[in-house]
Amino acid sequence: MKKAIPNTFKLPVYAYDVISVCSIEQLLDCYRQAKIKNLPILILGEGSNTLFTEDFDGIVIINRIKAITVTEDSDYWFIHVGAGEIWHQLVSYLIDSNIPGLENLALIPGCVGSAPIQNIGAYGVEFEKFAHFVELVELATGNVIRVKDGKYGYRESIFKSQYLEGYVVVGVGLKLIKQWQPILEYGELKNFDPNTVTARVIFDKVCEVRRSKLPDPNILGNAGSFFKNPVIDKVQYDALIEYYPNMPAYPQANGQVKLAAGWLIDQCGLKGYQIGGAAVHDKQALVLVNKGNAIAQDVVDLSRVVINTVQQKFNIHLSPEIRFMNKQGEINPNLLLP
Repeated sequence: MKKAIPNTFKLPVYAYDVISVCSIEQLLDCYRQAKIKNLPILILGEGSNTLFTEDFDGIVIINRIKAITVTEDSDYWFIHVGAGEIWHQLVSYLIDSNIPGLENLALIPGCVGSAPIQNIGAYGVEFEKFAHFVELVELATGNVIRVKDGKYGYRESIFKSQYLEGYVVVGVGLKLIKQWQPILEYGELKNFDPNTVTARVIFDKVCEVRRSKLPDPNILGNAGSFFKNPVIDKVQYDALIEYYPNMPAYPQANGQVKLAAGWLIDQCGLKGYQIGGAAVHDKQALVLVNKGNAIAQDVVDLSRVVINTVQQKFNIHLSPEIRFMNKQGEINPNLLLP
């Protein structure tokens, strides 16, 4: 009998088998079983940031490799974390331990192992800022290697290319500077005084804002931010800002400008728009939700409508941030979307 795949979209999708592992040895044993049976494998944490477009024909391995170790020198804290730890619980633990730095990244769903793969980010901060190393196990040999240069980009990393096949993230090393400086560039954080604000205050505000706008996947199925914020050149930005003077925009170091995908979708009047059981969230248009009875095709069709509508109105192409999976594993979303 097939087993249900845990996924925060709450979609009815199944795999040949679903197995939780708590150690590298268990992970490698599952891999060997799958090879003997000639089955594909897929590694998941919380099943967030993921859309299964159909049932998976192989074995889903749930990474529950956990541990948090903190060491320090005069200038930095060094945190070594198992890939199966919940990201927000790590952030909360460090704030409670008076170790600042990750507060802007509070309440991002998923496990620590996904953080370097996606180069997760929020409120002007990305994982790359604190990355020290990423530990990978090479499935074919069982060797554990440390990668120090993740070649990070906007929701991109070397773990989506060179280390995509045959490797699994099992641990993450973070390096947090003791001479902490708050990052207050985005949203309501701009209202804080950088000379007096604390990491705890920022953490609490980020949690408050995210909870007010983003649906709890335990209540309303979703995979977090569905689309990347598009980055355009300044010529296109200058043309758009004439027509939309209130358009949120964030200049980039390379001269390009990042726009808010949620704002673009909202301007198209798509908040609340629904296909089957899938809908654009009525509080944050960047999020697609399962209203209770969605199937994968509903989500795919809805995302296609959003992409096409934004393209027609703004001449901007939105790309999915979440990862698409079919019966054999991860696929390029462009195979299903325009």
